[in-house]
Amino acid sequence: MYKQLSNHTFSNVLGSPDWESIKASIYEKTARDVERAINKTERNLEDFKALISPAAAPFLEDMARQSHLLTQKRFGKTIQMYIPMYLSNECQNICTYCGFSLDVPIKRKTLSDQEILEEVKVIKSYGYDHILLVTGEANKTVGVEYFLNAIKLIKPYFSHIAIEVQPLDQEEYEQLIAAGVNTVLVYQETYHDANYKKHHPKGKKSNFTYRLETHDRLGLAGIHKMGLGVLIGLEDWRTDSFMCASHLAYLEKKYWQSKYSISFPRLRPCSGGVELKSVMSDRELVQLICAYRLWNGEVELSLSTRESERFRDNVIKLGITSMSADSKTDPGGYANPNVNLEQFEIDDKRSTAHILEVIRNQGYEPVFKDWDGVLQ
Repeated sequence: MYKQLSNHTFSNVLGSPDWESIKASIYEKTARDVERAINKTERNLEDFKALISPAAAPFLEDMARQSHLLTQKRFGKTIQMYIPMYLSNECQNICTYCGFSLDVPIKRKTLSDQEILEEVKVIKSYGYDHILLVTGEANKTVGVEYFLNAIKLIKPYFSHIAIEVQPLDQEEYEQLIAAGVNTVLVYQETYHDANYKKHHPKGKKSNFTYRLETHDRLGLAGIHKMGLGVLIGLEDWRTDSFMCASHLAYLEKKYWQSKYSISFPRLRPCSGGVELKSVMSDRELVQLICAYRLWNGEVELSLSTRESERFRDNVIKLGITSMSADSKTDPGGYANPNVNLEQFEIDDKRSTAHILEVIRNQGYEPVFKDWDGVLQ
């Protein structure tokens, strides 16, 4: 059993929300509500509801224009570059949508020290200085001791280390931060408790509350930056996104020393396979990105290679602040491609050099350092 946090966590603040009432309040927003939100300079969560509502669709051009200006004002004409490195596809959870799920019959692989360094060599040849370490959720085989060792190996090569692994206890995060972790990404997947349990029937990840309180543990541990997001497609994307925004608002107020990022993973094909409950169009994803920016001028907005070349090229100027490229989602995929099964299929398979050219052709500068080293 994990150690229970105090009552002052987002889980306690959230309580048992009336999901259908929240959903209805979003879908009932009118064009007048949207106009009011667009014309404000300071926007609240009710304005965010309006900006993600169906009523905002005709205002997308205005939203995009403002999003562009606000992003450029805060982050300049730069796009931060990062790359994921998958350390392991071992996992103890069953998740209906994931290629690493325990019930998916794939060859399991965890990188050795030598294999980690081989991956680092290839990644460094692309120019990256910001790395994201990713694993399945397997505490026994890929736990804190493994992470500490991996961080020790790669720390000499990267100025910024981010991780996307299983949720951990506060004390474990404190160890990883001391070892050199700068950022931790944890996605709730969906904030709908009942639907969450449907998609996570077995393993530690089935504990909705423990996952929901992860960012509180990160804040108490003193993390530099934490990332949030929902897996778009598991539940109504507008309602889930509003819940995620509410979570961010709570965290920014309570753990104001930390920085924050939002990611927009849309479900992609994988070995697990799952029927989408909510299909989001490209235009709707642009709407969500712009809504986040109009509501919050400080949060970093990240887009991965899950998205298509055309889409990623077109949103560079609309609010996105960081992008990945050349991504491999299988352990050892950089040094030894096409050996292990990927977690999900990527869409934008262009090289880093190609992506850099695209960014520069749009008048932006790709950045390989973390924001703190660039803008302060």
